[in-house]
Amino acid sequence: METFMPTLTYVEANGTRTEVDVPEGWNLMQAATANGVDGILGECGGSCACATCHCYVDDMLAALLPPPSDGELDMLAHVAAERRPNSRLACQLKATAAMAGAVLTLPETQE
Repeated sequence: METFMPTLTYVEANGTRTEVDVPEGWNLMQAATANGVDGILGECGGSCACATCHCYVDDMLAALLPPPSDGELDMLAHVAAERRPNSRLACQLKATAAMAGAVLTLPETQE
């Protein structure tokens, strides 16, 4: 059985855009680090313990996502860059086919 891989766009703080085909079920931090996207560190490996995969999700993606968990909200309180209403941790976002075309913007710093 073939797995659908939605294409998402990561926009780094310097404007560099990287399109990544993300296997369904992967978290968006994992997809970024596996594809060499600068701006997402993922120091804790995706365990929602460091906030170094902070990103800003576009309106399309925000509408598809469940609300952040209490753990994610706790980590978002400690992000290094400006926290915005659309701030999320990429390690907590699992790719689905519906996300095709979504855009994640990365902050200027993760530390």
